[in-house]
Amino acid sequence: MWLLLIVLLGLVFLYRRYRYSQILDNLTDKYVFITGCDTGFGNLLAKQLDKRGMKVLAACLTDHGADALKKETSSRLQTVLLDVSSSQSVSAAADWVKDIVRDKGLWGLVNNAGIGLPVAKNEWLTKDDFANVLNVNLLGVIDVTLKMLPMIRRARGRVVNVASIAGRITICGGGYSISKYGVESFSDSLRYELSRFGVNVCIIEPGYFKTLICNSELILGKLRNIWENLSEEIRTAYGQQYFENHCSRTAEGLAKCNPKLHLVIDCMEHALTAVYPKTRYSAGLDAKLLFIPLSYCPAVITDLFFSQK
Repeated sequence: MWLLLIVLLGLVFLYRRYRYSQILDNLTDKYVFITGCDTGFGNLLAKQLDKRGMKVLAACLTDHGADALKKETSSRLQTVLLDVSSSQSVSAAADWVKDIVRDKGLWGLVNNAGIGLPVAKNEWLTKDDFANVLNVNLLGVIDVTLKMLPMIRRARGRVVNVASIAGRITICGGGYSISKYGVESFSDSLRYELSRFGVNVCIIEPGYFKTLICNSELILGKLRNIWENLSEEIRTAYGQQYFENHCSRTAEGLAKCNPKLHLVIDCMEHALTAVYPKTRYSAGLDAKLLFIPLSYCPAVITDLFFSQK
């Protein structure tokens, strides 16, 4: 009985490995639009896909980021300035993409742009603090996706949304985890709606990696600024020692961030280039360990037997 079970599990493993190893043909004919390409995951993904010969449309927040990226890539890669929190900027970028892809459509959309600050205890923050993060990480993702959908549907392409392990398990106060939970929900509902058009929606759920979002100097500096501007009542309630301990624990956690960004980039590339993309990608050991609980098992089963093509 046990031997039969082991053999069955081995066959399932080999089948999954073979299935997910199949890569699409004619990648050089496909356009991919990536947000947040100034630094971090978006920047590295743009360079990696450019080397693969794909037609990369890279959205950057600043001229400096766009110029630096163009210097390190081929003439195939094109850049555009985009602030995902501005609907006017998103509409302009969508028109720019439409003029480029025309009837071919947009094969891939990677919603990567995001911010983390401010991260603090909820009571230490204001409504605007939450809104600033949600406008970029959640509403920006929704706005960009809705504007690009007609082009993606035409190409029967892919939507790749960058969430986080913080979208599975809340590990901090502020808008970051809330926004990533929202990205998970939006992506799931979008997947059900677009499956009839042959469009795949994938979610990237990285652990903690050494990017600008996890910059300890910026995070701790912002945290101290927030603390100093709190009311006397709140500071007295928590106490200076509590705040100092909180800063120490935060610094210790950030020091352990994974520097191997390629683990996330490889997941993004697979979601865009595989014949059978996965529904969810957990990048990093911390992300994989957090997904072991039974709550994730249904997604694994669905991914195995009903994954999209």
